[in-house]
Amino acid sequence: MNGDTKFYDVVIVGTGIAGLSSAVKLAEEGLSVAVITRAEKPEESNTFWAQGGIIFLQENDHHIAEDIQKASSNTSFGPAIDILQKESAQYLKEILIDKAHTPFTKSKEGKLCFTQEAAHSEPRIIYNTDATGKSIEISLLNYVSQLKNVDILTSRTALDLITPSHHGMTIQERYEENQVVGVYVFSQKDNCVEKFIAKKIILATGGFSALYHHHTNSEGARGDGIAMAKRAGAVLLNMEHIQFHPTTFFSRSHHRRFLISEAVRGEGGVLYNEKGERFMDRYHPDGELAPRDVVSHAIVNEMLENKDDCVYLDISHKDPNWLQDRFPNINNYLKDYKIDFTSSAIPVVPAAHYTCGGIKVNLDGQSSIKNLYAVGEVSCTGLHGVNRLASTSLLEGLTWGYRAGTHIARELKEKPRDFYDNHKIKNWVLASDELDLGLVSQDKMIVRQTMWNYVGINRSRNRLLRAQAMFRELYLQVQKFYRHTQPHDELIGLRNSIEVAFAVLSSSLRN
Repeated sequence: MNGDTKFYDVVIVGTGIAGLSSAVKLAEEGLSVAVITRAEKPEESNTFWAQGGIIFLQENDHHIAEDIQKASSNTSFGPAIDILQKESAQYLKEILIDKAHTPFTKSKEGKLCFTQEAAHSEPRIIYNTDATGKSIEISLLNYVSQLKNVDILTSRTALDLITPSHHGMTIQERYEENQVVGVYVFSQKDNCVEKFIAKKIILATGGFSALYHHHTNSEGARGDGIAMAKRAGAVLLNMEHIQFHPTTFFSRSHHRRFLISEAVRGEGGVLYNEKGERFMDRYHPDGELAPRDVVSHAIVNEMLENKDDCVYLDISHKDPNWLQDRFPNINNYLKDYKIDFTSSAIPVVPAAHYTCGGIKVNLDGQSSIKNLYAVGEVSCTGLHGVNRLASTSLLEGLTWGYRAGTHIARELKEKPRDFYDNHKIKNWVLASDELDLGLVSQDKMIVRQTMWNYVGINRSRNRLLRAQAMFRELYLQVQKFYRHTQPHDELIGLRNSIEVAFAVLSSSLRN
């Protein structure tokens, strides 16, 4: 069944810090905005799960550019770093502190507390205990929900971007019509496909770390935005660069790994192997505070050499009361597994954590396709290069969410335009075959295990070719299955997952 057609100045897909920051700027400029999410609750996003903190740059901080480049092995894009350095602090203060009133941890004197994390040369990160992302997400949602011209719509899965039909056009006409004019959206509760027609579209759907067997992300981090942009013809960049977080809680019973925050090492946590040896000094002069990729590879090497399932992170030398106050969520989580981290070490392993590549955008968040923007983890500004510096991701989402909103508002004011003619847009053709969720679940597991085993931390040409052969057959089967089966969020996610997995494979083989 086809649902209603809705018209908004801007449609934002995703409810994390990047999408909500855009919504704030657009709404304050008087534009009508729809913020849609596949989740039942709008707070379900990668932002919600972020533990460590967000960088709040001070005027006397002259080393952030050097730290970002050092962490990325000098592969970060200089102009993006310049924007972060010059503009991010004012955006953070305006949106999170002054408007959303995010409850960051403060000293007894009422001043913001700053902490240091791996590969940072000084303390520049503000936080709320070990639940910074949750605090940011809830406070931002509370603020955005008060804006009258913003609709937050849940349980809606974006199917595809709407592009004008090229049937009968010349090559020049096709080039001129290379634009996005809306989004097909599957309403999970009404079981229908709606058309959202908009003057501008912002993708803020996060990355794709949930494609890996072991990951730290929400289950929605499956590459939906990247897959949709790819099908519409957008340029992707650096897709092979996935960051693995070095320290996630080791448990045999979960695929989504519980994050043991970077801040634990920043506050003095040390790593030991099964033999009780502190090993990081053998891999990097900064020891436990080395960049994430270095620490992840070191842990994997230790596990392989000693044939162990994990290594151990120990911060029990710190005051127990201070630890419980500083990391209350980690403390409570570990208690459920009978681990007291104030007196014993935490078993940890690396897991897929962050997507450094994505939809290629310019410094205003514009993609290679007219009217299409991407902000946050779904995009590639070049800021992170091949490896992200800790706690830059929330700040990047905030900064480029703000910049994209500002750019769109200015452009629509200077060049007013009408909505694309709805009569020229086809309705979604609904298939009739019933869905076999068991088959979808099995295919998802194949994708995750293949990505983890062959496209993970340690890669080789032979591993990548093996994955390519496995994915090629699965891709053909799922595409056929998709065309003939009723829409469902899980099936949409599976289709997108395989397309993104192929993109990662292709980039890895070229590198």
